[in-house]
Amino acid sequence: MAHIQLDEKLPGIRGLFAFSPQTAVPMSELAERLLHSPGTLSMAERELIATYVSSQNDCYYCQSAHGAIAAAYLGGNEDLVGEVKRDFEHAAISEKLKALLSIAGKVQRGGKNVTPEDVEHARSLGATDREIHDTVLIAAAFCMYNRYVDGLGTWAPQDADTYRQRAAAVAQQGYVKAMEAYVKTAHADASGQSPAR
Repeated sequence: MAHIQLDEKLPGIRGLFAFSPQTAVPMSELAERLLHSPGTLSMAERELIATYVSSQNDCYYCQSAHGAIAAAYLGGNEDLVGEVKRDFEHAAISEKLKALLSIAGKVQRGGKNVTPEDVEHARSLGATDREIHDTVLIAAAFCMYNRYVDGLGTWAPQDADTYRQRAAAVAQQGYVKAMEAYVKTAHADASGQSPAR
């Protein structure tokens, strides 16, 4: 049971966004910019960074949700997502992404763990300053998202199909539209009306 009164039908951050639309908007916009906007890192790669950091923080909801979105971008390759979470150094991903995941893991433990050598190694494998910047910001943001979700005791479905179904919608529509749908649903439920389609 959550530490505060949330819509019991909305798990994880979905319930928190419905509870607090004022903070949901900027948090969703940040996720949109980091994960669902054009960039030289693919959306799948950025979702893998978010998934890896969430797994290191032991946030079941976020690692499951973003792992499913990453898999959606990867043609349903859930095995690769699992490999990245368990041992990215031996996963079938680029050397550049491995270097970026190493940086992300250091940020997860504490930002000062990232060294100039880590950054130079990523650069030597083709990472740009923008990609290094975005990796650090994704890692830092997901430490916040993970602690938000777990710090308020939200619940997480155990059924992988639940995450797969949501992942397809988020991968297609993005984070801002997904957040708006949670908030509309919560308000419609609270008023006893059917949500707008």
